[in-house]
Amino acid sequence: MSKKKILLRLDPKLHEALRKWAEEDFRSVNSHIEFLLKKAVKQGRRGDESE
Repeated sequence: MSKKKILLRLDPKLHEALRKWAEEDFRSVNSHIEFLLKKAVKQGRRGDESE
């Protein structure tokens, strides 16, 4: 699977919080952000059963 590359600018404090959270879950910051975004999209699509 090919993944889309994007540039993401984050506040340093947010990045540090994400880094710590990702570390606790044994993920990279990138994979943790992707995990959180997928979860948010899934929760936002209540009733959409196409996924």
